[in-house]
Amino acid sequence: MKIKAIIPAAGFGTRFLPTTKAVPKELLPIIDKPAIQYIVEEGVNSGIKDFVIITNKYKKAIEDHFDKFLELSNALKNNNKEILLQDIDKVIEKAKFLFIKQHEQLGLGHAISMARPAFSDEHLAIFLPDDIFSCQTPAMSQLIKVAIQEKCNVIAVQEVPKEDVSRYGIIDVRRQFTPNLFQVKDLVEKPARNAAPSNLAIVGRYVLSPGIFESLEDLQAGSGGEIQLTDGIQNLLFSGEKVFAYKIQGERFDAGTIVGWLKTNIEFALKHPKYSQEIQRLLSNLDRDLLIMQGKAEALKPKNQKLFF
Repeated sequence: MKIKAIIPAAGFGTRFLPTTKAVPKELLPIIDKPAIQYIVEEGVNSGIKDFVIITNKYKKAIEDHFDKFLELSNALKNNNKEILLQDIDKVIEKAKFLFIKQHEQLGLGHAISMARPAFSDEHLAIFLPDDIFSCQTPAMSQLIKVAIQEKCNVIAVQEVPKEDVSRYGIIDVRRQFTPNLFQVKDLVEKPARNAAPSNLAIVGRYVLSPGIFESLEDLQAGSGGEIQLTDGIQNLLFSGEKVFAYKIQGERFDAGTIVGWLKTNIEFALKHPKYSQEIQRLLSNLDRDLLIMQGKAEALKPKNQKLFF
């Protein structure tokens, strides 16, 4: 199977303003590297060499990050610090990048359709950069394996609490093959809790046939004037293509909100060989201080009377 990656990264990142007024959200750090670098490394480790990144005219910094910076490299080399660029240099050596600008924000489906000139008969490996996975086998590699074995389109899913289904695209299951593999009957974008066909939510990774471009081309803009990728995948279903869903084996982190980004940094710091002990110590002290504060609050609380803060 020939495959190229698409990373849609043209959004304004409004949840992180004012930081993202000048800094692309995708370059905000998760510990010691920008979020989008984790995405590209996952792709490279899944055997992908070609990456199409959808950006806008204000995000040239993403292009710069995935380019050589010879002056900096030479300065670091002269000071025996070249290890600081070791990870990104490996990515640049192994991957090829094409940057396409999306001039209007017309939805995820529209962003994906912008990449059509870069594809001939290759399948699409779509990475949403807000979702970062930590897995023994790269998340995208897991999907590619299913796509090859079953000769199908594959979307990543994750079980979510019923109260959260309205935040996601949800799949309707036609058939379950294994505890982690499902054939998709339908997709519902952000259903009401009582109308959701399951609690299997679509999360951040897709392997789709090149037929998705034609499916998206046939779509009319929906609510808010946006073209939804889930509607394009439904068109693939209607055209007779198989669509499977697979529960990624590993941990998923949502770095698309401030709280999610903070949690992701804490989780990654706890696993980092350089920072884990210090972060564990910090959290232990915070936990101890919280217990002390709670103890004081209980001591001050009048009997049979609630204490409100």
